[in-house]
Parts: sequence; structure tokens; C-alpha cells
Amino acid sequence: MSIKLNDSWLRELEAEFAKPYMADLKKFLQEEKQNRRVIYPEGKNIFAAFDHTPFDWVKVVILGQDPYHGAGQAHGLSFSVPYGIKPPPSLQNIYKELEQDIPGFRAPAHGNLTAWADQGVLLLNAVLTVRANTAGSHQNKGWEQFTDMAIRKLSDGREHLVFMLWGNYAKQKAALIDATKHLVLTAAHPSPFSAYNGFFGSHHFSKANNYLTEHGKAPVDWQLPDRQA
Repeated sequence: MSIKLNDSWLRELEAEFAKPYMADLKKFLQEEKQNRRVIYPEGKNIFAAFDHTPFDWVKVVILGQDPYHGAGQAHGLSFSVPYGIKPPPSLQNIYKELEQDIPGFRAPAHGNLTAWADQGVLLLNAVLTVRANTAGSHQNKGWEQFTDMAIRKLSDGREHLVFMLWGNYAKQKAALIDATKHLVLTAAHPSPFSAYNGFFGSHHFSKANNYLTEHGKAPVDWQLPDRQA
């Protein structure tokens, strides 16, 4: 695993790469490849969330658990899929909530959320890799320590960010965030199994924009283009 992290994030997280857990994680990923395991996303996209959304640009954090494990789905941004891949059910439900929450929002035909990331929405999975067709296969190997530190750095080093924590796994990360200087929004996960238990009707997207505006920041344009170049 070669590390090529955005410079702004490297300044915050460089010390992590010298810690024992990171060496163990690197060894684990090497063993996966030696055993001919297919890993998603491909190497160049493992740190895509950080590459698209530098530390100083972050306005909103949407936390996922681990990457999609189907062929062609994962590209390093939580809940997002590349062009040409059908939006998964959770993302379809995110679009449904946006249609109810943001006036004029129209669900695109694709599931690529890069336009959000480029506006300052950190689409961060707690675990950054997964074995093909095996959900959760790279959990508890070290990624969580790395991404927890990223959340802590944002909480400590920035002000007036919005954290969207959906589902019980993500809600546990609230302990890492200083709620006195950031907005922490929690709801059920947008999965079809739980979206009707509090994700629909949560209005997180409008609440985020209201909070950003109140604190002198530009709101997020949640409307995704039909396709970016």
C-alpha cells in the first residue's frame, strides 16, 4: 500500500503512518493481495475522500461504514458510485430525502457524488477498503483508528462543521466530536431496512445549509449535475 495523501491532510495525519497499527494494516493488505483477494476500491481511490476534500475545505462530513463490495461500485467516497453504476438502495433513499428536503432537488440518473466532495462535503468511510463480495471484511484491521483521528482533527482544528451520522455505527463517532462548536446531526441509516425509522423526514441537508449560512459559510449545492466532465 503506497501512501499518497493530500498535502493538507498529510500535515494533520502524518504521525499516524509511523504507528504500529498502520504497519499491521499495510501487512494485512499485502497478504490479501498475495492471496489473490480482490480489494475495493482500487489503490488510487483509497484516499479519494481526502483528495477531493482537503482539510481546510471541509464543511460537512457524511460518514459511511465501509466501501461497497460489488464490482465497480466503490471509488473512495462514502455512499457514492462511479458513473455507469446504478445508485444503490441507500443512495436512492438519500435522493428521496433530498427531494423532500431541498426545494427543486431532482434526483440524477447516476450515483456519483463527486460534486459534493468538491464543495467541501467529506464523504468518509470509517473503513477505506473491503474484500470483493464480502461486506465488513476489512473492519478492525486499523482503518478505524486512522479515520477516527481524521474526525478528531476536524473537530479540534476547525469550527462550525456539520457532521451527519446515520445509523448506530456512525452515531458512535459522536464521541469524537466537540458538539459545542460543531453541528452533529444523527438519524437512522438510509438503508431500506431503516430509512423509515427516522432518516426520512430528518431534513439534515437543509439543516446543514442553514447552519453553514448562519456561520458565514456558503451552503452546499446539493443538486448534482447530470454528469461532470
